[in-house]
Amino acid sequence: MINLAKRDIQHTLGKFIVTAMGVGMLLGIVLIMIGVYRGLILEAEVLLEDINADLWIVQENTMGPFAESSRVYEDFKNIVYVINGIDKSEAITFQNIQLPHYVKPVRAVAVGYDVFGSINPINPKRLIAGRDLKNDHYEIVVTDKTGFVLDDKIKLGRNFYTVVGITHNSVSNSGDPLIYISLKDAQELQFLYSNKEIQNNEARGVKNSESHMVNAIIATVKNGFDINEVARDIRKWQHKSVYTKEQQKEILTKNVVEKSAKQIGLFTVILVIVSTIIIALIIYTMTLEKMKEISIMKLMGLPNTLIVSMIVKETLVLGIFAFIFGNIFSHITYDKFPKRIVLEVPDAWMLFGVIIIASILASFVGVKKVISADPAAAIGG
Repeated sequence: MINLAKRDIQHTLGKFIVTAMGVGMLLGIVLIMIGVYRGLILEAEVLLEDINADLWIVQENTMGPFAESSRVYEDFKNIVYVINGIDKSEAITFQNIQLPHYVKPVRAVAVGYDVFGSINPINPKRLIAGRDLKNDHYEIVVTDKTGFVLDDKIKLGRNFYTVVGITHNSVSNSGDPLIYISLKDAQELQFLYSNKEIQNNEARGVKNSESHMVNAIIATVKNGFDINEVARDIRKWQHKSVYTKEQQKEILTKNVVEKSAKQIGLFTVILVIVSTIIIALIIYTMTLEKMKEISIMKLMGLPNTLIVSMIVKETLVLGIFAFIFGNIFSHITYDKFPKRIVLEVPDAWMLFGVIIIASILASFVGVKKVISADPAAAIGG
């Protein structure tokens, strides 16, 4: 049997390909949006995985440094260390800062940690040049996204810091580049006031005693101890909020990333609907253009099922072509976006299924027109 859909596509091949490319770009953006969501989840967990602490002890009734402000005294790490079941405990700070750069300032998140402590947040697998911090002052490790190179001098506050190490793919939960400085430097940047500010505060009767504050105490638990029980003990006796690693992940994914995920999901659904509407309009237009030929086919006695199958096949081929172009477009452009985008094969297959269903639905407008076509219209001219 003559394949009517194939013949019809060949007749309007240029228009068909251009339409598929246009819809494909929309589908490519859908894939990129899904990739942005995957990237958000991945970035949210980078720092948690690198630090790999079992427990996060933060200011009471707060959700920790990733979700809201938290301050605890640095020496609280010593109290945590002697609690039964604790293996290691360290103080850590997080701070948003602007790195001065000759092109333009770079927004980054500074992680402050004890250089001589037992927990190092710098993942050695991410260190692509130089070394990690070895001194208590004026050394900095940056990620390659910041544009700095080894031995660059960066002015932070009143001091210059030397770049001693470069990491790759080190990002905060918000996607900003991570930098690492010593805990003492971080406390000076975050908690220590200028001399004039100290004088003003003393004149108001305020004592500046917060330079030994940190944002969280992180700890690991000895083998054989239940992490949740140790967390419960600290929460009960030390009047602090304590989160396990899994709870911190939940805070990041549900409380911090969830809103962005909903927004991305809404955009994705809208784009799929727009793509479906465009496919439906194109198929409807193509059907209108050949109504006379369809009327002649009906007059010749061709069954409706044969003509309807032509419309459905054309729509499916258009959807498949658009999906292929969408994949090509997304893979060509995804690394040009400032946010991290992770394209996964299961997501592409899921979109393929959605496009097949959407194409079948879109073909209904053309099918309806074909069924209602009057064979007498072929005679009437």
